[in-house]
Amino acid sequence: MAATTHTVTNQAPPLVGYDVYSADRALTEAVERHLPPRLREEVHQELAKLGTTAGSVQAQDWGTLANEYPPKLRTHDRYGNRIDHVDFHPAWHRLLGHAVTNGLTNAWGRPAGHLRRAAGFLVWTQVEAGHGCPLSMTHAAVPALRADPALAALWEPKLTSQVYEEELRPAAQKTGVLFGMGMTEKQGGSDVRANTTAAEPLDADGEYLLTGHKWFCSAPMSDGFLVLAQAPGGLTCFLVPRFLEDGTRNVFLIQRLKDKLGNRSNASSEVEFDRTWARRVGEEGRGVRTIIEMVAATRLDCVVGSAALMRQAVAQAVHHAAHRAAFGGVLIDKPLMRNVLADLALESEAATTLALRLAAAYDDGSEQERAFLRIAVPVAKYWVTKRCVPVTAEALECLGGNGYVEESGMPRLLRESPLNSIWEGSGNVQALDVLRALGGTPHAGRRTGREPLALHAFLEEVGRARGADHRLDAAIKDLLAELADLDGIEARARRVVERMALVLQGSLLVRWAPAEVADAFCASRLGGDWGSAFGTLPHTLDLAAVVERARAAV
Repeated sequence: MAATTHTVTNQAPPLVGYDVYSADRALTEAVERHLPPRLREEVHQELAKLGTTAGSVQAQDWGTLANEYPPKLRTHDRYGNRIDHVDFHPAWHRLLGHAVTNGLTNAWGRPAGHLRRAAGFLVWTQVEAGHGCPLSMTHAAVPALRADPALAALWEPKLTSQVYEEELRPAAQKTGVLFGMGMTEKQGGSDVRANTTAAEPLDADGEYLLTGHKWFCSAPMSDGFLVLAQAPGGLTCFLVPRFLEDGTRNVFLIQRLKDKLGNRSNASSEVEFDRTWARRVGEEGRGVRTIIEMVAATRLDCVVGSAALMRQAVAQAVHHAAHRAAFGGVLIDKPLMRNVLADLALESEAATTLALRLAAAYDDGSEQERAFLRIAVPVAKYWVTKRCVPVTAEALECLGGNGYVEESGMPRLLRESPLNSIWEGSGNVQALDVLRALGGTPHAGRRTGREPLALHAFLEEVGRARGADHRLDAAIKDLLAELADLDGIEARARRVVERMALVLQGSLLVRWAPAEVADAFCASRLGGDWGSAFGTLPHTLDLAAVVERARAAV
């Protein structure tokens, strides 16, 4: 007979065996809202199938194993030949393969492709975030390559293929490929114009030899890379394949893999180019403009990825509180815990709603929506990724000591949470990019006809909710006053962008979220009835309804 001390009671069961997509009301409603009616049944079924796999024990085990056994670099084979190969645990390939076959690198050729991909990315990233990096860059390489129609015709069908082939071999022999990116260098970081990698022209047909060092090269096991290098005409974008046309390996020397805080399943590397063959993409000297479409797409994935981490953290916290009893009752029914959970749920829903609105704008493709994206993507990238860390940390605390233990999965979420704020331009880079879109940063040099269009599109979007909530109206008025004052605008950039993000999120929630969610968001984030930590919402709000909406029913 087992000792009574070995009897387990009052522990929450694991959050498994559920449909991650269908259990997320904010996500399913956003998909429904932005989809054409003719596609709704098809896409809901597609995402529910993915969500069921994401919530399975098997998929969650894949995520655990991919992080417990991180990638390893093998620079040489047993005979001393340079191979620059990265070994991954089989679980990594299961995750990546399932993502590719479910269309998470294929947004460009399907109806509502960006919306359905973003929703799928948000669902599947909750299983494991590290493999989202090659998915994101493969997806985002397409618009950059379209600067060269011949290259796009060659590579785009393979990039958007829903066939995953893990073996590294010539791209001509593969149906599906993955892409990485190499922009930053030791001396420059985000200031890519300080790059020193040199590009030597071979001929007039766009072939070059690259020599230099990339401080961060993501997903080095990929089939090709978009990189920046200094050509005679200035900073230029290049395509670097792992294999040459004759089937031999290109010179791609992986010096080491980065030992990172989180994102440990994913290989981030330093690579050396030594007269490495490359093909120019776009015009010489226009490298930033060429690759910026890729950067914009990956920045949106930073928003979606952070929304995914927040959603999973909140789902775990609410699930735990619904099953854990303390001080005479279930935690979820305790007023103070309910306040914390509701506060976290507001942040998660606002992030999801904004992320899906941006994805829908990509599908629309009109001039108005492109102008909106020009300013809204860096606004969202700045704010949503910044909120990810405190949300995951507070959600972890909701589990108490259980949350601090690796087996809970919460520490992995917390370690992952700062990444999206850093990747593809940190907070200051995003804030300055917003100022450029406004035409107010000294670095812009001059105003252009395109920049005011971005502000106009942003104000038109938030203005659609004007009159629906007095706190939102007051916040819009304050924001307009802030934007009208260019004195010291660069030093105030973070403050301005934060206000823009909150006003935009408030506008979306007032229009589309349940009244209790919109009311709580506007009262706290816009009306100022809020403290400096989560769990400080006004107690008179309908917080129970907010928490119940965030609960992942198993």
